[in-house]
Amino acid sequence: MAAKLIDGKALAQQVRDRLAIDSASVLAKTGVKPGLATILVGDDPASHVYVKNKQKACELAGIYVDDHKLPASTTQAELLALIEKKNADSKIHGILVQLPLPKQIDSRVVLEAVSPNKDADGFHPYNFGRLVEGHPVFEACTPKGVMKMIESTGVAIEGKRAVVLGRSNIVGKPLALMLLQRNATVTICHSKTKDLPAVCREAELLLVAIGKAKFVTADMVREGAVVIDVGTNKLPDGKLCGDVDFEPVSQKAGWISPVPGGVGPMTIAMLLDNTVESAMRNAGMKRG
Repeated sequence: MAAKLIDGKALAQQVRDRLAIDSASVLAKTGVKPGLATILVGDDPASHVYVKNKQKACELAGIYVDDHKLPASTTQAELLALIEKKNADSKIHGILVQLPLPKQIDSRVVLEAVSPNKDADGFHPYNFGRLVEGHPVFEACTPKGVMKMIESTGVAIEGKRAVVLGRSNIVGKPLALMLLQRNATVTICHSKTKDLPAVCREAELLLVAIGKAKFVTADMVREGAVVIDVGTNKLPDGKLCGDVDFEPVSQKAGWISPVPGGVGPMTIAMLLDNTVESAMRNAGMKRG
């Protein structure tokens, strides 16, 4: 029996619809729309596409976009000065610095310069630390989106055996923490994990973020598991695929997310969600 599809596009649309209502409420109370500053340094084609997609999603959700495109020659000091300016701008509630940055700029220094209260990406060490202690403020967008995708299946997270493939600070580690807080039993796997297929087969929730095309095959998946594919890889023919070998795995899993159209749209939706959440907190408002 084929797995049920977790449609990230449809879920992201639902999020944007809700955010449009919240954004209108903020505007009605404060006279100011929720605002996201987008900062892009250099000419990386993929980064330009990513930022354009994020800006389009903002417009659909009623979020003001403050767009900054800087040349590849921008110095770290110049970028930090712009971030400081946006930190102090009361019309800006979220700041997005698109990665990767040029070699002359230290990404870690830049991301730490963003105010934790405007950290729409959820990358700041303060926000990561709050997640570790179980009192998150702004959560990293991709794992936050993955959690929403799991919830959409109706499969309970509590008590489940969850396996996370990948231990990055952007996806693997925060996702494992979010699952742990929902009372899943969590295993994080990486390149040194012994007998990886056997560990994966134990997973009722299998979350894959390792950046290797079609790495997870059907023999690695437990019958009926929820499989969410965070990876995006380009094949020699130019087509996109995930870290999961979709067709055979979809015949074994209970639920599966596609690539494209799965985690990607939800990552953007959670960026908007964090921005609107910041604006509502700033206005002393709470979500219903």
